[in-house]
Amino acid sequence: MKKLVETFKNIWTIEELRSKILVTLALVLTYRVGTHIVLPGIDPNKIEAAMAASKSNGLLGIFDMFAGGAFSQASILALGIMPYISASIFMQLMTILVPQLQKVQKEGESGRKKINQWTRYLTVIVTAFQAGAYVAYLNSPGYAEAILPAYKAYFWFSTVITLTAGTLFVMWLGERIQDKGLGNGTSIIIMVGILARLPQSIIQEFGAKSVSGGGGLLIFLIEIAILVTIIMGLIILVQGVRKIPVNYAKQIIGNKQVGGARQFLPVKVNSAGVMPIIFAQAIMFLPTLASFTNLDSAQGIVKIFNDHSNVWYMVIYSVMVIGFTFLYTALIFNPKQIAEDLKRNNGFIPGVRPGQPTADYIGAIMDRITLPGAIFLALVGILPGFAQRLGVTQGFSSFFGGTSLLIMVGVVLDTLQQIETYLLMRQYDGLMKSGRVQGRQTVSSSSI
Repeated sequence: MKKLVETFKNIWTIEELRSKILVTLALVLTYRVGTHIVLPGIDPNKIEAAMAASKSNGLLGIFDMFAGGAFSQASILALGIMPYISASIFMQLMTILVPQLQKVQKEGESGRKKINQWTRYLTVIVTAFQAGAYVAYLNSPGYAEAILPAYKAYFWFSTVITLTAGTLFVMWLGERIQDKGLGNGTSIIIMVGILARLPQSIIQEFGAKSVSGGGGLLIFLIEIAILVTIIMGLIILVQGVRKIPVNYAKQIIGNKQVGGARQFLPVKVNSAGVMPIIFAQAIMFLPTLASFTNLDSAQGIVKIFNDHSNVWYMVIYSVMVIGFTFLYTALIFNPKQIAEDLKRNNGFIPGVRPGQPTADYIGAIMDRITLPGAIFLALVGILPGFAQRLGVTQGFSSFFGGTSLLIMVGVVLDTLQQIETYLLMRQYDGLMKSGRVQGRQTVSSSSI
């Protein structure tokens, strides 16, 4: 306890770090206040009844989770940061697949600014499209009664404009956190939205287990212990690397000897990050769009794809996560490029010839470690379904795995790593006695 207090004191002593923490908290508070401001033309007194009448499952539940409940509350920030995430993912894939965009990306800071500006333009288009769909959702039974009759003529136009402006404001908040605050702004906003639902979910789960009888409290404590164990396993998955030894040839430059050092090439077990789960969820939710506003009456394959605890859903979902893990890893991880960079810098792997043999060696190692990582990632993705089948409430079961838990663990590790860096730069002790906190800085999807 004394060590913890001393660490907090050291953190608060560093003026730059203290300023970044305060700015981050202020911007996050601004975002949370915005999620409780209702859209123009909607009666705030009828929102509770509308939320009770409409059950946010499947795709709608994911949107509501990432928006911190703003989606179901008909807030001006109902769409949250998700349109920007969708645009960023699309642009990231395009920079990999389109050679012209690859050239722009390699232009350095100017190329990065161009791609960011194109991403913002695409965000406006995606947000306007999703805002139109959201207006249709608000006109469904439940929310339709909350719309003021005198405002219906202007509701569509004003809502699309308001939601688009709200998403751009959230995007701006994320960029300000990135520049002036601590951590990745977009990731922190997503994490805050997810964590906002955690206290209510725990209370609901505790209430449900208390009603079940004397053993309910014990079951609740066992669930908390399992959740902690899953989080520990996810930390191992996020931080797990395979170190490939690399030697650098000695060079004589003037009177100095350069090189000759032995280093390691870290290859992450989960290089794809959370992207395979996001892709799999996007594909799995497509059938539910056939019954967008009335999921309860859905039948057949639509019913299966909307039920996360369905056995067929979990089987198909697992296969898709494993497949997308290999696909996305192949897109972002280029063994040939790594082999060329090593050769250019006079580096080589002991016992392996430079060039194509090195690329084949690195690729073979990547394939071997990607398979267990993909299987573990698929298991994480279907854990909420297993928890729901074992009697955990739907809200609390979403924290047992899936996108939400993986994002939270990754963002917390990234933020702690930045804090530890500040401490070590000022010659303070780190956050941990043994080892250093490792984030996801080597994963290209860490911005999500």
